[in-house]
Amino acid sequence: MKLSLILAFLLTFFIQLNLIAQNAHTKKKIRLVEKSLIGPVQSEVPNKWTIKERMAHYKINGLSIAIVKDFKIEFVKGYGWSDEALKIPVTEKTLFQAGSVSKSLNAVAVLKLVQDKKLDLYEDINQYLTSWKFPYDSLAKNKKITVANLLSHTAGLNVSGFSGYTNNSKIPSIIQILDGKEPANSPAIRSVVEPNTRHEYSGGGTTISQLIVMDATRQPYDEFLNENVLKPLGMTRSTFSQPSIHSDKLLHATGYDETGKEYQGKFHIYPEQAAAGLWTTPSDLAKFIIEIQKAYQGKSNKILQPDMVKLMLTPHIDRQAALGVFINDLNGVKYFGHSGLTYGFQSQYYGSFEDGNGVVIMTNSVNDGIIPEIVNSVAKVYQFKGLYRSKAEKTVTVDEVVLQSYTGQYVLTPEAILTVSKEGNQLYVQLTGQEKIPVFSETENKFYLKVVDAQLEFIKDEKGKITKVILNQDGGSNEASRIK
Repeated sequence: MKLSLILAFLLTFFIQLNLIAQNAHTKKKIRLVEKSLIGPVQSEVPNKWTIKERMAHYKINGLSIAIVKDFKIEFVKGYGWSDEALKIPVTEKTLFQAGSVSKSLNAVAVLKLVQDKKLDLYEDINQYLTSWKFPYDSLAKNKKITVANLLSHTAGLNVSGFSGYTNNSKIPSIIQILDGKEPANSPAIRSVVEPNTRHEYSGGGTTISQLIVMDATRQPYDEFLNENVLKPLGMTRSTFSQPSIHSDKLLHATGYDETGKEYQGKFHIYPEQAAAGLWTTPSDLAKFIIEIQKAYQGKSNKILQPDMVKLMLTPHIDRQAALGVFINDLNGVKYFGHSGLTYGFQSQYYGSFEDGNGVVIMTNSVNDGIIPEIVNSVAKVYQFKGLYRSKAEKTVTVDEVVLQSYTGQYVLTPEAILTVSKEGNQLYVQLTGQEKIPVFSETENKFYLKVVDAQLEFIKDEKGKITKVILNQDGGSNEASRIK
């Protein structure tokens, strides 16, 4: 055998050995991810759970995960049932509703039009709206809403989200939605505060940007997104069409409520495509993350040039709300990301600015408790800097008489009542329409939740009677007065 052939054989042999070793290493890490779930808050001796255990705990039928490492898709896997009744398992091909994650891809589409000089981010939106005009009123205080305002939720508009429509419902046009006219099931999109003054999350504003895309391109929204965003990113399994036009209907996951019960019709239809209409997979979203990361580094420009991506990832007037994404500075490490919620589906993605790391989680359940637990596990196992967010809390023993004094109802808003109850020596809280959650004592009057990073502080009056509770969560504080 010639020396060149021998060398070629050895090279191929060692490449194959290296691939086998890499696959074994990846499988080992994934097994660790699958059994290392941990909540945002933990006791001094932390509990770790498996994905299977937490899916059962939260009554989640199916979920899918994609992990991005070093600008590549490291791993994709599905768990549980896409449709429990039909016994269709979740695979990497299973499509989930992405909810508000849609807004990130919508921003890419809008910014492409800006890049192509068809829109200006800072001009009055009515300059580009031809089939409908935004009706400014006195609340806007003569300030004009810009495209940048719509993408960053700084337009001062109402309607945070949409509930969608069942399969047998009449589906409204986008203009009927914007004006709140039947058969639309949401209010008209109007001003609630002057633009560019504060962050006011508005799916309604995103829906206006949908119409801008349609008016500027004279194309159906889903067709423009498919040709100019999804295809260039290689997101071949994804669609903004409502209802979805994917050829294999069995690939669409069925949505379930918080008890694990199937929603009637399996899922809702969202004509508010830019705000909530994307059907996709974690692996397709991982392709989006990687392209944004590479473009930010100046290493790719499949759709947007690096300078446009940097603008996309720059908060508009605060520290978090950028253009179609939210920015998290976690101990000096920046991530862009977005969450999503529709009837029957929850999702979340994160992508790092610098290291080419990220994670996508999609479930066919409205319960979102498992998502931060999986994120923590992935971050811990893969050592993704900043993304691991679980803190230890000390628990003290509180007398049962004191615990009993905290029980009752506290009003956060007219629609949101916080009920505090006690079973044995365990205190529970329950917000209107949500499940009962245990809380744990940090001091005699301060308690914390493990499922989310939130704390409660019970306040006494001068007579020693509990009159209110203060809820601290996500950097904000809300006071709830006792009514019962």
